[in-house]
Amino acid sequence: QVQLVESGGGLVQAGGSLRLSCTASGTAFSINAMGWYRQTPEKQRELVAFITSGGSTNYATSVKGRFTISRDNAKNTVYLQMNSLKPEDTGVYYCNLYPSRPGSWGQGTQVTVSS
Repeated sequence: QVQLVESGGGLVQAGGSLRLSCTASGTAFSINAMGWYRQTPEKQRELVAFITSGGSTNYATSVKGRFTISRDNAKNTVYLQMNSLKPEDTGVYYCNLYPSRPGSWGQGTQVTVSS
């Protein structure tokens, strides 16, 4: 059973930055691709970015150039550096394997960007 714990969310003004962290247990972290996802009241949960076991990355068009996903296999942790934040980035951010694994969602971390 994969367990994922997200942290680092908060309230920030537009143009600001946040760094999210997600620590995993119960899985061979280093061999899994990991993803960051977000959910807003208006949309279903969407993929924001993912990183493969080899370190290749891919981003949603809406965050490309502003967000950076990275991982530290020694710490079983995946990060999401979010810069130039916009109000539309507001939502609950979750990490999971990529593709996501049902039943492995953590509690998420709230990101609120004020205009």
